[in-house]
Amino acid sequence: MALLSSLADRALGAVATYREDVATARRRDPASLGPVAIALTSPGLHAIWVHRLAHRLWTRGAKVPALVIAQGARSVTGVEIHPGAQIGRRFFIDHGMGVVIGETSEVGDDVMLYHGVTLGGRSMERVKRHPTVGDHVTIGAGARVLGPVELGDGAQVGANAVVVKDVPAHATAVGVPATLQRGAAHPEELIDPAIWI
Repeated sequence: MALLSSLADRALGAVATYREDVATARRRDPASLGPVAIALTSPGLHAIWVHRLAHRLWTRGAKVPALVIAQGARSVTGVEIHPGAQIGRRFFIDHGMGVVIGETSEVGDDVMLYHGVTLGGRSMERVKRHPTVGDHVTIGAGARVLGPVELGDGAQVGANAVVVKDVPAHATAVGVPATLQRGAAHPEELIDPAIWI
């Protein structure tokens, strides 16, 4: 009886997560045609769904199967998320293609990435070498966030910026190398930080 109850709880949790993911995509993508279309055609959603399975395997010690599953997702979606990366809730990748998230990356809740974003490392050592991204962060198309830097809650990174230093909470980083702008680009949630370039 306890086993059935546990399985039912897991199934309900998976359904709730699925609904939350689809609702997030619908809220963040003005071109969405509805929940069915989102579930069937969003490569960013497909990538995060597969990542959750791969991450579960990775954390349980099944590292080779986790890597194989992650590579399969990369081939299909164009999004490469290392199974060791830690991703929060309501994470959304718009368009998806070309996104790379490294092994020691930590991504908070309510984070949005555009296509071509790299959360990459700058060290060949087996240490924390990828970014830590806070909650409510937006990273514009083509941006590179490199090394064990921290992006504070509510930070924004402009399109094609190269970030190699910490970005404080509610700040905006733009340019190559990235420099900080005063305050967040816009307090509104869905404004693209690319306009600050």
